[in-house]
Amino acid sequence: MDRFLVPAMSKPLEGEVEISGAKNAVLAVMAATLLADGISEITNVPHLKDTKTMSDVLRVIGCRIDGGSHELRIDTRGANHLEAPYELVKTMRASFYVLGPLVARFGRCRVSLPGGCAWGPRPVDLHLKGLEALGATINVTHGYVEAVCEGRLPGGTFHFPISSVGATVNVLMAATLANGTSFLHNAAIEPEIDNLVDYLISMGAKIQGRGTRTLTVEGVAELHPGKGETYADRIEAGSFLSGAVITHGRVKVTKMTPEHVGALLSVFEAMGCKVTKGKDWVEVDARNVTLKPVSVTTLPYPGFPTDLQAPLMAILTTVPGISLIQDTVYTDRFTHISELQRLGADIQLTGNTARIIGGKALQGAEVMASDLRAAAALVLAGLVAEGETTISRIYHLDRGYEDFENKMDLLGAKIHRLLE
Repeated sequence: MDRFLVPAMSKPLEGEVEISGAKNAVLAVMAATLLADGISEITNVPHLKDTKTMSDVLRVIGCRIDGGSHELRIDTRGANHLEAPYELVKTMRASFYVLGPLVARFGRCRVSLPGGCAWGPRPVDLHLKGLEALGATINVTHGYVEAVCEGRLPGGTFHFPISSVGATVNVLMAATLANGTSFLHNAAIEPEIDNLVDYLISMGAKIQGRGTRTLTVEGVAELHPGKGETYADRIEAGSFLSGAVITHGRVKVTKMTPEHVGALLSVFEAMGCKVTKGKDWVEVDARNVTLKPVSVTTLPYPGFPTDLQAPLMAILTTVPGISLIQDTVYTDRFTHISELQRLGADIQLTGNTARIIGGKALQGAEVMASDLRAAAALVLAGLVAEGETTISRIYHLDRGYEDFENKMDLLGAKIHRLLE
């Protein structure tokens, strides 16, 4: 497995970096192409391990996939193998997104229970209950979900007991081909959901309530192939802006939507950073700033995103004083703490709240990434550590950050990939 070598005490990050398409958005849109017969097009597609995995899942189902730079053309006319196998789904939870489109269009499918990042149980019960509310019959056996319906799904009403992006994606897609109107209450409102709604509408779906907690979906008999652009990755943007803060530098991220990182920017301003925004760019300046400790609670969008919890924690280990991070979205998403402690961080975990006593100098060491965002956090910590930091299992990072080392190089950080 490849590793990263982060040199000792990098200089402050300085410069401009262009943000790629959002992993969490494009995976849902790729699955949505299964709802129509023909060739759908997606632009601003990031080159990631996860987009390759989703492409492999679609190919197993029978799709043909090609495209140019950052573009995909997905031909679903050969989609007739209505099963997503364990070998692929175990590596990426978003593979489970094919469940809704397949049962809605073909009336049956068999999809392995998902895998993905190695932290905590993230059950798919809301996906299944939502599809049942639309009229699907669900049976879980031998590690697979089997979904069937007679003819078209009748549609129905479902209230998500908690806001879930993944469940909203699956149930929303299935509702577009239902034989009736469906009402989805307490739906997720993350930008990735808006991106999916836009794409579904481009396919002929009838959806009202975009950007709200209630989606009304009038099912149609069939959809046509779609065409649309992937939103910029707000988590990638937040990760590079975090690099500016932890190194006391200045970073401008471009080709993104500032509102999508509003909660993070509010935290950085509270810490004392200067934040400047334009129509499609954000700059964070932490030069000559004495950073202040903060208390942050992760929440569904538009609150502070759980995906930026680990990078923020890396920053706060360097900030004198006591900071608190409570994760209410995934209450056990703290596997990165033990690795930050290997670098000398003083962090105490009680339940779902981390108490960070910041200000001690971090020390370079050998550490291991346990998930995608933990990998980014360890890189950030390594940038300011005394001595070299070696990070193993960086395949996690490759799942969600495109061209990471080169983008860091543009900002002045010399991160070396050690090939195994």
